[in-house]
Amino acid sequence: VWWKVGCLLGGSSVVLGAFGAHGLKSRLSQDPESERKLQNWTTASHYMMLHSVVLLIASQRNNTLASALLTLGILGFSGSIYGLVLVKDPKVKKILGPITPLGGLCFIGGWMALAF
Repeated sequence: VWWKVGCLLGGSSVVLGAFGAHGLKSRLSQDPESERKLQNWTTASHYMMLHSVVLLIASQRNNTLASALLTLGILGFSGSIYGLVLVKDPKVKKILGPITPLGGLCFIGGWMALAF
């Protein structure tokens, strides 16, 4: 299961990265924070790809805890950043903002679980 999750998330990171590089710029053209948002999108897609690869490694080591934490990290960290870039509603942004560091903590936990 984790192998498939890693493959799906890795493939999705390519799609989302390509969208950020080619389609997002025009969508944000009127936004004064467009450059920062594009950088954030790039960071999210890079972290998503990197941790998808690590998830593949964790799945091969049958490390369920690391796999689960890495998956939660990808969804929480990268997913919330994608949402923060795309969503305009401040109420939704207020909800998504705190999810990003929680996703980062899941990344850290996944790396630690992989070590042990």
